[in-house]
Amino acid sequence: VPRNYDPALHPFEVAREYTRALNATKLERVFAKPFLSSLDGHRDGVNCMAKHPKSLSTVLSGACDGEVKIWNLTKRQCIRTIQAHEGFVRGMCARFCGTSFFTVGDDKTVKQWKMESPEYGEEEEPIHTILGKTVYTGIDHHWKEPVFATCGHQVDIWDEQRTSPKCSLTWGFDSISSVKFNPIETYLLGSCASDRNIVLYDMRKSTPLKKVILSMRSNTLCWNPMEAFIFTAANEDYNLYTFDMRFLESPVMVHMDHVSAVLDVDYSPTGKEFVSASFDKSIRIFPVDKGHSREVYHTKRMQHVITVKWTSDSKYILCGSDEMNIRLWKANASEKLGVLAPREKAAMNYNQKLKEKFQFHPQIRRIAQHRHLPKSIYCQIKEQRIMREARRRKELNRRKHSKPGSVPLVPERKKHIVAVVK
Repeated sequence: VPRNYDPALHPFEVAREYTRALNATKLERVFAKPFLSSLDGHRDGVNCMAKHPKSLSTVLSGACDGEVKIWNLTKRQCIRTIQAHEGFVRGMCARFCGTSFFTVGDDKTVKQWKMESPEYGEEEEPIHTILGKTVYTGIDHHWKEPVFATCGHQVDIWDEQRTSPKCSLTWGFDSISSVKFNPIETYLLGSCASDRNIVLYDMRKSTPLKKVILSMRSNTLCWNPMEAFIFTAANEDYNLYTFDMRFLESPVMVHMDHVSAVLDVDYSPTGKEFVSASFDKSIRIFPVDKGHSREVYHTKRMQHVITVKWTSDSKYILCGSDEMNIRLWKANASEKLGVLAPREKAAMNYNQKLKEKFQFHPQIRRIAQHRHLPKSIYCQIKEQRIMREARRRKELNRRKHSKPGSVPLVPERKKHIVAVVK
């Protein structure tokens, strides 16, 4: 449409747009209903989850009683249950082709299972069982080759055809809680150990590459699916750290908002955002380049969230928690599900642009950022703010009354890094 952009002809354009942006922001908060459904059926806390690489509607979950369930998300029901292990299911992953999946448990075994249900009259049995010497705490499959890695006492790389690892990688003597293959540079792995290390390995060498030691333990890490060098680690000190593996001296970004240990993290397939699960009974969505979350999800019944996954179409988030439920959330809380008419789509795009244009106006920013939090989280945030302020004041006073230069200014990003070893 040809338009005359002469401002003299449209004297109230900005005022009208501002009002529209304000209304759009208010409506976004009105329609923010992120919770979709709860998948219940487990008889113990959900300990780990895995996505199907080829099917969007299939998700696998493992519980603390050794039970593995396969869910159909479109029907929102369990399609298969396997009693896989004695004790906890510690980790699970699907094969890159989607025909089978692997589980590890407290009974020191690695088991490979068929993705399809057994035929009528056939026994529910694993394809392969590998009996190990120690408990395995995590497993991940290579993105292109028939190779998988387990972690426990050390990181073992296995060929699917063999019952003994083709190489074992170790650096220091401690238990390793999680191991992850890089989705782009597929021969790279990262692992988190309980002696506060994040160690990077190259599968083509038989030695680890380098490690960074943080002030507290990292529970797990996740690689960015779009940027090969970037990964995010979920830490016990309530923060998440995004690192560039080439420069481990300081993290690219420190993401602070949780008020308890962060237990799991998973990237969106776009690589622009990630979701984190915490012991404080909430999950948060962080943009990769921002220090604070854009969204926080919680329900009255949800207890400590142990595992979280972002679905492969980037629209939904799944989280598994202590009280035996898997919950399905929208990634954009106010997004309308279902078919959109062309006029609806145009209106939504227009409103989105308006919100971006006026996002820093105080009224609009206040409405867009406001979230109702459970009382426990709200009180803890307040308490931590007071503690942080006290620490800052103490440091300022110490600097003021000391010899110039004797109390150095340590930036937030460097505070939590103890050392980098190569």
